[in-house]
Amino acid sequence: MFREYGHEPFNIIVVHGGPGAVGTVAPVARKLGENRGVLEPLQTVYTLEGQIEELRQIVVENAATPAIFIGHSWGAWLCALVAAAYPDLARKLILVGSGPFEDRYVPRIEENRLNRLGQQEREEFLRIAAILNASAVPPEGADATLQRLGELATRADSYDLIEIPNDTTDLPGLVDPGKMYQGVWPAAAELRSTGELLRRVGTIRCPVVAIHGDCDPHPIDGVQQPLIPILQDFRMVILDRCGHTPWEERHARDIFYAILQQEIDRDPT
Repeated sequence: MFREYGHEPFNIIVVHGGPGAVGTVAPVARKLGENRGVLEPLQTVYTLEGQIEELRQIVVENAATPAIFIGHSWGAWLCALVAAAYPDLARKLILVGSGPFEDRYVPRIEENRLNRLGQQEREEFLRIAAILNASAVPPEGADATLQRLGELATRADSYDLIEIPNDTTDLPGLVDPGKMYQGVWPAAAELRSTGELLRRVGTIRCPVVAIHGDCDPHPIDGVQQPLIPILQDFRMVILDRCGHTPWEERHARDIFYAILQQEIDRDPT
């Protein structure tokens, strides 16, 4: 499933994070769609390899390839995995707020987040994270539990947030976010732990640009340091006074869109 913005050819692919955060990149897709063709794939499969195949199929059947992939958070990894597995589909890869590519950087994410929360919120965040990591949430409660964790993470992940509604108005009941997270994320984390994630990403042939907020709790060097040695064409762009979601940041929103336009214009169809 996907949504279209703008007009043919659809050669920009904007991919949401989560896993399960359906609709969250709609503002980016809509903005870019003002003067070009954009697809917003919606993840509906509950396994890692299934999501890779789902994204590949959407792009092959509906996009003009090779395309520019823009992935946010988990979507950055997903786009990278597709670009690695199917190099003919990707002309450029833009990673926005990507998670770190090696385990040694992971503890700093939680440390950064907890330092930005009050005592009661810190305790709640740790309790929910432990439940989700243990896959101990009953199916009927997973969605609400993940939603609450997302609320706490958003507060910790942001510098100066602008309230921009996620466009989920036409997506009621499309997926169960809690079930999707528990079905996809453990396998993705295992890829990172074993080094398989970097092995796959190291085969990417197209240019890769990482856009990252300087206040994103995901460490900048967790993206930059692992990728510099393994990619032939890699650049890092750091946004000042910006958290995890640049298009929702008061001080970084305009420059974020300007950078996206610049990167797209560098690779005309």
